[in-house]
Amino acid sequence: MDNTEENAIELHGDEEIIEVIDLNDTEPGPDDLADDLGDVDFEDPGNPEDDNEGWETEDEMEAEAEQDDSELTFSKHTGSVFCVSLDPATNCLAVTGGEDDKAYVWRVSDGEVVMECSGHKDSVTCAMFSHDSSLVASGDMSGLIKVWKVETKEEIWSFEVGDLEWLEWHPCAPVLLAGTNDGNVWMWKIPAGDCKTFESPACQATSGKVLPDGKRAVVGYEDGTVRVWDLKQGNAIHVIKGQDGHQGALTCLACNKDGSLMLTGSVDGCAKLVNTATGKVVGVFSVEGGEGKGSKDEKESNSVESVGFCNILPLIAVAYLDGTLAIYDLSTQVLRHRCQHEAGIVHLQWEESSSVVSTCSLDGALRLWDGRSGNMLSEYRGHTAEILDFTVNGYDCFEMAFVSLTSFLIGESSFARIKEKVLNVLVSQQGQNS
Repeated sequence: MDNTEENAIELHGDEEIIEVIDLNDTEPGPDDLADDLGDVDFEDPGNPEDDNEGWETEDEMEAEAEQDDSELTFSKHTGSVFCVSLDPATNCLAVTGGEDDKAYVWRVSDGEVVMECSGHKDSVTCAMFSHDSSLVASGDMSGLIKVWKVETKEEIWSFEVGDLEWLEWHPCAPVLLAGTNDGNVWMWKIPAGDCKTFESPACQATSGKVLPDGKRAVVGYEDGTVRVWDLKQGNAIHVIKGQDGHQGALTCLACNKDGSLMLTGSVDGCAKLVNTATGKVVGVFSVEGGEGKGSKDEKESNSVESVGFCNILPLIAVAYLDGTLAIYDLSTQVLRHRCQHEAGIVHLQWEESSSVVSTCSLDGALRLWDGRSGNMLSEYRGHTAEILDFTVNGYDCFEMAFVSLTSFLIGESSFARIKEKVLNVLVSQQGQNS
């Protein structure tokens, strides 16, 4: 048989030859491989770690995913947890409200449920204790508000308003205030139910705060207006609007310890300092424009999400949606520190008797910052979704050091976590040891 016959290929049916590939009988040797690589330009690899810059190894990613700094997890809720509050009398009880149309009162020490606040018709977005911790108020998005007596675990009062925006207890009396989507502000004496309403400006009452004197309340509205109300007379003492007001909806309010000053934050990216006695704006704070970081709409404006006063130093903090925590000197109104987060900040809170400010953000982390130096002191992780709310408990003072046992109760999808740490702040130091 000749060579042609040996290489003949038998075809079947409609098959046809498309391409004939010549295969060598021998594998390429080292010399052949060297020739093939002859045109490759080999450069000094430099520092091999540079190649991994910006990349996480599989072990690092797994460690980050598994990191859980919490000491207790409360998992009774079956949906997102929107709000959390500690009882101010003992800090032993927490109340959380969630997407499952329920609020739970539970023990911080072991997560045991003390009381289930049921009967709501929508997500519970507001839940908090009264000033003496004897009562708990829970409010849902539809406007159904309920008040429960902690000792007897009984519902003692309920009322239904328009879509609920915020709920606030009076600082020294069983009086409850609420702001609604239609602009009304309500005030009730609990449990009698005596009611007073404050005239609506025909736009949402987006935020509210009762001042420490218990005689006035500050309310922010969707149109950028701020009103200071006389709770007894029912009239607006001051109306801050126009150029003095904000150019967008109010998002947050805070006052200093004696109530002489208040901070207002808005979607317009500005925080304003207001003298509550005169109603005059005495300071305006803003950072260079950014965009919402970590939010669903990245093009969202750099709104102010939270504000707060330091109790022991003339410092204020302003938290932005672009992840910036700005710390200002209150006396000079100069920006002292700019602390950057990986995602938008949701809430901030100063510790009661130290210069430490805590923040939670959309990246699921809780961070502690030294307001004096601007340095991050601690970072706590364990959440798998955005943190929606948190609170910090009280403190103890011993000789030359502030020792605070802080409990962070954090709202997130399907559960709330507690983080307890003893934080020692030495008076003579600029940092904090945990």
